[in-house]
Amino acid sequence: MGTLVGGSRHTVGLQSDGTVIAIGDNKCGQCALEMWHHIVDVAAGSVHRAANTGNAHTVGLKSDGGVIAAGWDKHGQCDVNDWHGISAVAAGWCRTIGLKCDGSVIAVGRNNEGECNTSNWQNIIAIAAGDWHTVGLVKTGSVVAIGNNRYKQCAVSDWKNIIAIDAGYLHTVGLQADGTVVAIGKNIDKQCDVADWHNIVAIAAGSKHTVAIQEDGVVVATGDNRFGQCEVTSWRDMVAIAAGCGHTLGLKKDGRVLAIGDNSHGQCDVHTWHNIQIPIL
Repeated sequence: MGTLVGGSRHTVGLQSDGTVIAIGDNKCGQCALEMWHHIVDVAAGSVHRAANTGNAHTVGLKSDGGVIAAGWDKHGQCDVNDWHGISAVAAGWCRTIGLKCDGSVIAVGRNNEGECNTSNWQNIIAIAAGDWHTVGLVKTGSVVAIGNNRYKQCAVSDWKNIIAIDAGYLHTVGLQADGTVVAIGKNIDKQCDVADWHNIVAIAAGSKHTVAIQEDGVVVATGDNRFGQCEVTSWRDMVAIAAGCGHTLGLKKDGRVLAIGDNSHGQCDVHTWHNIQIPIL
């Protein structure tokens, strides 16, 4: 479940009382979430292109299995009010993905490259959305992916023993049961250079960077660092992480929230946040 998520230029936090807090670019109302209640999962749509950073949306999963969304809706990615029986949500560029309680997956929004063609997926236990590709974790530990595959970011059919997944702009990341990490896709910024990572308990993929928490609560990161979003080596006692387009977020064991990276829209101004739900790693 996502309790802390990063979008293009906004940050969203799920609070312990089921309400949602957000900060950053609100051009399309993606941070206007004050009326949301009884939320159990959140997701934030992202786009890597700086010129379109305002074109984002936010998605919330309600405790009754319904879904709510706010923000940019050009492709109908916020048309989720009739969804029900949902257990998790994910948001990509111009689309929303929902994992149903029966293990099937539904999607709405931009489908130019087949990124919403998930109707035949079954036995899925987790989902992730990159800009133009969608990833699903099967209960057997294998992974499925669909959509843009220009950099082989969907070439995950041989992955095994995966327990968590995430997707960036053009790369896909998987956490293996033995605490190691695999990644595939565009690697020009070294966002897939994770082969030497060990003892990992959580992963997050930004547009062009990858972040992980070690079992000792220390954070590691690789990839694009133009905004300093990978400068997290001093972070300790972390229980959750998230990555946006150009920023990285972390939730400490004591409930404090840390942020580093692109803050051009105030998306890193989260230091006063408290009562963010602490996930079970």
